[in-house]
Formats: sequence, structure tokens, C-alpha cells
Amino acid sequence: MRTPARNLMFPALLLLALTLGLLTSTGARAEKADANQPTNIEADHMDYDDLKQINTFTGNVRLVRGTLTIRGQKMVITQDASGYQIGTVYGSPAHFRQKRDGGPNLWTEGQAERIEHDSKTEITKFFTKAKMKRLEGTKVTDEVQGEFISYDARKEFYSVNNTASGQSKPGAGRVKVVIQPRADKKKSADGKDKGQ
Repeated sequence: MRTPARNLMFPALLLLALTLGLLTSTGARAEKADANQPTNIEADHMDYDDLKQINTFTGNVRLVRGTLTIRGQKMVITQDASGYQIGTVYGSPAHFRQKRDGGPNLWTEGQAERIEHDSKTEITKFFTKAKMKRLEGTKVTDEVQGEFISYDARKEFYSVNNTASGQSKPGAGRVKVVIQPRADKKKSADGKDKGQ
């Protein structure tokens, strides 16, 4: 016999699984060409530690690599021996935007108080007051909110948690998801099937 708590938990888990499936089902991934583009950074000030391979940018920082744009007030970039970069940007909030493959005007946007982006894995992590949305042009198609979001651009996979540590904790707050209805692409603008 199931307890009342278990009866309520199963539909919640089913809804979560369906939600994650919808968020990852479009097949549109981050713009592949971005990985081969140079990284351009603008800021009010820069400090560079050649020995440790650490760049620190402050004041209205803007990083652009292809369609990827990251903005904030401070950015620290470290580079490994292979030339891959890990950037941490701070802001109130810091911002992220990148075009997705799969169409001419598909985008992913995000913001948080701290954003970490790894150019090797193409994983971006959003810490504290994190929000992400997927857009078709200016139309928001999906939106997620939490204290921590991990976004894998290669797999187009999101993980959202209710604490900034990346580990969900009961009672620590709620994750919020908004999924917009998808238009039936087989129908014309007047609502009639195209085959009629």
C-alpha cells in the first residue's frame, strides 16, 4: 500500500522528467562554429599574471567568441596548458547569450550573480539567482530559474537546483520552469491544416 506522500511524489517526478525532456528535445545545440573563433574581451582594466596564466578584467567586461557573449563587472580567465580557457564572471547580474544551431534565430540567454564558462567542455554554470531562457528570435520558448543552473551547450542539457552549491536541498526554495506551448507547424496562420 502506498503512503499519501508517495502518491504525491510520483506525479511530481513524472512532471520533472517530462519537463527535462521538453527542454532537451529540440535537437538545437550551441553554435558549433563558436569553438573555432577567437576570444575578444573588452573592459575598463586588465591585470595579467603570465606565470599563473590568469587574466583579471574589471569594469564593464564583455567577452565575445563567435555568437557567445558574456558580460559582467569582473571576469577572471585561467588558461590550461592546452590553451583552453575557464572564465568566471561576476555581476549584479552577469549575463550570457549564445546562438543555437538548428535555425537562423535560435538563442540561449542566462543570468546569475556568478557565471563560470569552460571552453573545453562548453559547460556553463550559473550561481545565485540563476535564470536561463531559450528564444526563437525574441519569443521566449522555455524558461528555468533556480539558485544553480548547469548548462551543457554540446548536449543542450540543463540541470537546475534550489541551492547555489549545485545540490538540491528540501525546503531550500523552489525551481521554476515555464514551457510555452509549441505552435503546430503543419497548420497555416488561419488555423487550417495545410493539406486541405
